[in-house]
Amino acid sequence: MALNCHRSIYDVNPAAWDYLNSSAHPGLLHGFLSSLEDSGSIGYGTGWEPYYLTLSDHLGLAASVVCYFKTDSYGEYVFDFSWADAYYRHGINYYPKCLVAVPFTPSTGPRLMVRPDLDYGSTAQRLIAFMRSEFDDKVSTYHVLFPNTRDGQLLREAGWIERHGVQFHWENKGFLSFEDHLATFTSKRRKEVRREQRRVREQGITYTHMSGAELNPSLLKILNQCYQITYKIRGRQGYLNEDFFRLLAERIPAALAVAFAKRSGEPIAMSFCLKDQTTLYGRYWGALENIDCLHFDTCFHQWIDYSIRHGIHRFDPGAQGEHKIARGFAPTITKSHHLIQHPEFRDAIARHVRQENSYIKAYFEACDGATPFKIPDTQFRL
Repeated sequence: MALNCHRSIYDVNPAAWDYLNSSAHPGLLHGFLSSLEDSGSIGYGTGWEPYYLTLSDHLGLAASVVCYFKTDSYGEYVFDFSWADAYYRHGINYYPKCLVAVPFTPSTGPRLMVRPDLDYGSTAQRLIAFMRSEFDDKVSTYHVLFPNTRDGQLLREAGWIERHGVQFHWENKGFLSFEDHLATFTSKRRKEVRREQRRVREQGITYTHMSGAELNPSLLKILNQCYQITYKIRGRQGYLNEDFFRLLAERIPAALAVAFAKRSGEPIAMSFCLKDQTTLYGRYWGALENIDCLHFDTCFHQWIDYSIRHGIHRFDPGAQGEHKIARGFAPTITKSHHLIQHPEFRDAIARHVRQENSYIKAYFEACDGATPFKIPDTQFRL
């Protein structure tokens, strides 16, 4: 097989690249990655320096992985700042590190893409070996964030450290309506959700849902403005920009879903999602006004209803947020895998992660006991 390390996604044929992404996970589509590049959201000066590693055979592109050299740990959602600090205090460089992830997107999905006709295990192992041959002398550590089950199992069996986290996801259990979804709640929790929806409606709020193809320049401007406000509240600028959203709407319009909350016909808030064949990924939100319960309705209730109406199996609204539990989201274990080159730090981090994972398990079980469902049905799975 021919091995190549590309510095731009444009070095790879779009159709061949997307063929490897059999689930059409939006964060790995050629159009998503090219939008990141062209908008300047990744690249020089952003802390995200991309490398696209590929294997090719006589039939063409056989496997690929997107790697990033990171000079900080922002925009990742798996926090290793304490690891970096420990390296620094011992006079060892932690950065740059090699990251395999979707930038600014804490959603589980494929990370090692292999053509369906090939043996996954041997091809993926060869891809990892190529990555290490390229980067071992340049980076301190490797990190694969939010891999799917198949990729995670291969990395775990290869001896990578497996770290756990908790997110809160919604599952469509064959619901025919939003009322079917609420019928699984206890009476108290059901009333609370209806009260939240009523408070929003009483303030004259209505909703419009759009695909990327329906987003005109005016709406894209408002979308970006709402997105930036969310970060401005935290005293920083958003990772993405209006060019990114515009390019995304042009290049992968079917993978976008946006809800605009309107009052008197004017957008005052938005919630931005990506989607693939089975899953809706809640990504960004923002509001021009502070309205009671608007966040819960725009980011959660609206998209659960949307998922039911469109036959979407799962809604992954992103990282963190215990407040999601009361709105019908169940705790879900997420995983990341880490290869630490320094032997002493490798042992120390492995011990830390084992202890941390035991705390995560206890946290998961506590969250599972707090769901609004009449009969909780989630289980802890390693």
